[in-house]
Amino acid sequence: MTDLPPRRRVRDAELMRALAHPLRAALLNYLMSVGPRTASECATAVDSSASNCSWHLRQLAQWGLVERTEAADGRERPWRAIPVGLDLGGLTGAEQQAVAGTQLREDEVLAQRFLDSVDDLEPEWQQAATMNAYALRLTPRELADLNAEIDALVRPYVAPIRTDAPEDAKVVHASWRAFLRVEADGRPST
Repeated sequence: MTDLPPRRRVRDAELMRALAHPLRAALLNYLMSVGPRTASECATAVDSSASNCSWHLRQLAQWGLVERTEAADGRERPWRAIPVGLDLGGLTGAEQQAVAGTQLREDEVLAQRFLDSVDDLEPEWQQAATMNAYALRLTPRELADLNAEIDALVRPYVAPIRTDAPEDAKVVHASWRAFLRVEADGRPST
């Protein structure tokens, strides 16, 4: 898997504002995770109505982020995500920070859903899951290098990219956040 498809580069401020909408972010994340789904299936997954999801999916389609696909049964046509990930650049502008904030909230929602249902999961999934936190001492260059190494390690497993997944593989949500620790008074930790 050396030639992985690139993430969609997003630098347009209007598109970033559109991606900062919580439901749109959840819909795009869901479709990038599980593949084509109908608006009704999306609604169940993101806890919204089918009509609301349809409207927001059409908005995402106008930005070229999702598209309709052919249904296997010839009835309602599902939507699919076009990108396999998004590249927002650094967190240097209000729009990038708004999208990152929306992604952070989505991470928290998914983590809480997992914790709420962990007792009902198969023991193998209970034991395989992890939530770790580390305090690292790094330079900005070391942090950038570490992020790149983690991305190179994880990216071949990204759901829309992976074509060799074992039959019993399921969609797993993983996120990596690494940033300068800032104290309650607003100053960086030393």
